[in-house]
This record gives sequence, structure tokens and C-alpha cells, in this order.
Amino acid sequence: MCGRYSLSKSKIELEERFQAEMLADFKPRYNIAPTQLVPVITSDSPKGFSFFYWGITPDFGHNKPVSQKLINAKAESVNEKISFKGSFQRRRCLVPADGFFEWKKLGKKTKIPYRFTLRDEDIFSFAGIWEEYETVSGESQHTFLILTTTPNEVVEEVHDRMPVIIPRDQEKKWLDKYSSESDLMKMLNPYPAELMLSYTVSPLVNSVQNDSPGIIRRTSPMDQFGNYTLFG
Repeated sequence: MCGRYSLSKSKIELEERFQAEMLADFKPRYNIAPTQLVPVITSDSPKGFSFFYWGITPDFGHNKPVSQKLINAKAESVNEKISFKGSFQRRRCLVPADGFFEWKKLGKKTKIPYRFTLRDEDIFSFAGIWEEYETVSGESQHTFLILTTTPNEVVEEVHDRMPVIIPRDQEKKWLDKYSSESDLMKMLNPYPAELMLSYTVSPLVNSVQNDSPGIIRRTSPMDQFGNYTLFG
């Protein structure tokens, strides 16, 4: 799964990368978590960043509380499952990021947080799908989730799934409403391992309350309690 990621680049860097307009008060994010309002790019509005909540309430389960929302969908079956098929066909988005986090289990109690980035540490995009739904109070909200796939050789050392990263030269095709299902499915592969790297980070990332540059800084391996470990 993908349950935490970063977008630590500046407003100017994001606008240049995607040729899209960002909110004037945007600030870099170092520890993005589910239920938070974050930028995405949709085919409906490709020249500007939209802000959606991370966590979709499925078509068949409107008005579910946040704790029951979905944050990921398996890429292998996204075109088949009733809960995702409509969004996959008509409501796709790019989710800008510059890294994501996973935790490596060591024994029953120890977990070591890792950050995964592109080798050049540049901005990239997750494959996302979105939808609009009505809250209990009757308000309209936009939400999204991130597609995941089998891990490449870098990620599999830590976790058995990884988010789908759309190659830069295929981003427009992902957003194109006229792209065929077969072409879309061909994009949902593990990103090439040789273009990625990973490193251990501080257990500060464990708490969604923490959102500072120190979270993405390389550190010696530490468990979830902040104790140094010999395992990397």
C-alpha cells in the first residue's frame, strides 16, 4: 500500500514541472497522510492544481466516516471492480510527489521507516483516480486514491506493494479521456528500479502531526521508538 508521501518542492518548481497554476499560499509538505487536502491534476482542469481529499468513499458506500475510506486501489483490478471502474474510465488524476514512505518490519515489534525517491530526487506523479460525493451535511467533496502495483527490486526489500508512478512522457496520456483501457493498463507497472533509490528516515514520520524538513532527511536506521538499530 501507499499510506504516506512527500511533496517538498516549492510552488515555482511545481508550476514549472506541470505547467499548471498553484495556489499562492502553497507550502511544501513533508509527511502527507490520508484524509488530508492535497494537490492533484485532473483532465478536467489540467492547467491548474486542484485540491482533493486523500481517501475515496466508494460509490456503494457514500457518507462513510473517514476511518472507513479507501486510500489505495490495486492497479491489476482497477478496471474490473465496480467500486473503481467508473473512476478509472472517466476520472483519472496525477498525484504530484517527490517521495513516499514505507516501513520495514524486523521481528514482531520493530519497524524501520524508509523513504523512496527517484534517483535524481525530482518530482514525479502517482497514478490516481478521483470522484465527487455528497457528505452527510449535503456538501460536495472531491476525493482521490492512489493506485498500487507489485514492487520493483528497490521497494520489495521493504514492502510487497508500491504506488504506480506514471512516467513523465505518459502523464498526458493518463489524463486523456480518450485513452483506451488497454493503453491505460499498460502504464500501471512497477517503476524501473534503476531509476529509484531508498534510504532510512527518522521515526518522526510515524506521526501525522509531524510535517517538517527533518522528516525527509537521511538518518541512521532507527526503529519506531527512535532507537538506533544495526539493521538497514
